[in-house]
Amino acid sequence: MPVGFFSRLKEGLSRSTQKLTDGITTVFRKRRLDDAALEELEDLLISADLGTEGARRVIAAFRRSRFGKEVTDDEIKQALAEEIAAILTPVAKPLELDPSKQPHVILVVGVNGTGKTTTIGKLARQYREQGKRPVLVAGDTFRAAAVEQLQIWGERVGAPVVAGGTGGDPAGLAFDALTRAQAERADVLLIDTAGRLHNKAALMEELRKVIRVLRKQDPSAPHSVLLVLDATTGQNAVQQVRVFKDMVDVTGLVVTKLDGSARGGIVIALAETFGLPVHAVGVGEQAGDLRPFDAVEFAQGLVGV
Repeated sequence: MPVGFFSRLKEGLSRSTQKLTDGITTVFRKRRLDDAALEELEDLLISADLGTEGARRVIAAFRRSRFGKEVTDDEIKQALAEEIAAILTPVAKPLELDPSKQPHVILVVGVNGTGKTTTIGKLARQYREQGKRPVLVAGDTFRAAAVEQLQIWGERVGAPVVAGGTGGDPAGLAFDALTRAQAERADVLLIDTAGRLHNKAALMEELRKVIRVLRKQDPSAPHSVLLVLDATTGQNAVQQVRVFKDMVDVTGLVVTKLDGSARGGIVIALAETFGLPVHAVGVGEQAGDLRPFDAVEFAQGLVGV
């Protein structure tokens, strides 16, 4: 991963890091790792959004390996980075396109404002740079701004965008787009969707209809269902995964806005709770600011090692 991205990630996580490291320094100025110290550390981890499961797992590992020993704050940070990396490594999986699918259909879901449309644009650029041919679908037909935003990305990266009228039928649009993508032998079809959670039943029906209609054309579609989450929402992200898993078969996560968040620990809570692949993380608006998720670098960035 280029240095530029890691330093942006570190900088983005600095607010999470400060919360954690200040606390660790306060708790561990060369003291014995006893029950009281572990309890304080557990509270600290939960307050940094690691979630109770993630915090418990880290504390259990510390109890096994370091209980009763004198430790410095630096030793604790290093050990904490290792424990967090161990939790995250199983979920750090890049999004692989299946070359036997032409196109590989990616349905992108999430509540409004998480960065779905921008994520699609960034992925499209990455695929173009790899010499692949993406087609984009402006399936959030209720928000004219989302359609325009996707069209701008399409122009920028040189990818066709299939769009309909405002308020049009997203399922019909997805069907037409898949037909076109197959005819043009595109490598990947990226479908944007609405995210109006205040009317969950309607959104659920809409997403299921999109999937039903895609399957008339390709029974194996969609091949990936990406849920885009905004890191700044903290524990709300856990609830969003529950809701969308209830609606559709989510196959992987993208976590955005880590540059503006004091809540980077949420990635650990998500890994512990759901075990879903975290394909990529975003630290800004530029195309290069979305990168495959690296467990070790994230863990080191989070604890400031």
